[in-house]
Amino acid sequence: MVKFGLQFKATLENVTNVRPLGEDFRWFLKLKCGNCGEIPDKWQYVTLVENVPLKGGRGHASMVQKCKLCARENSIDILADTITAYNAEDNETFKTMVQFECRGLEPVDFQPQAGFAAAGAETGTPFLEVNLLEKVGSASGRTHCS
Repeated sequence: MVKFGLQFKATLENVTNVRPLGEDFRWFLKLKCGNCGEIPDKWQYVTLVENVPLKGGRGHASMVQKCKLCARENSIDILADTITAYNAEDNETFKTMVQFECRGLEPVDFQPQAGFAAAGAETGTPFLEVNLLEKVGSASGRTHCS
């Protein structure tokens, strides 16, 4: 098993505590098969609320998938205790927001979609629908898996 951290970097203006909202938050990833190197074109998501048993009673994972190219069964699990917020003091630096335990998969890209929240830096005003869809080179942030 290998652990991968999703690192997040953003320029925050007047907000703090950028975080995924709820256990049903969907982490949209591009996943590479560790056996054959196949990277499907479609985004796949993992979430804490989904729990799939692994073959042979070896525990569970957030997602189990069979590679379409080599037919190998791979899995990825969200390590819930590693989920953390990106705060004003993290501004313009990379910070690991979540870690994934991977068996036969490697996350190679992340697409932030709906479900992020933040708070006003000075007022604490909650913002429950933060849009982070503009990734690389934008004011709203840049993300990558490492």
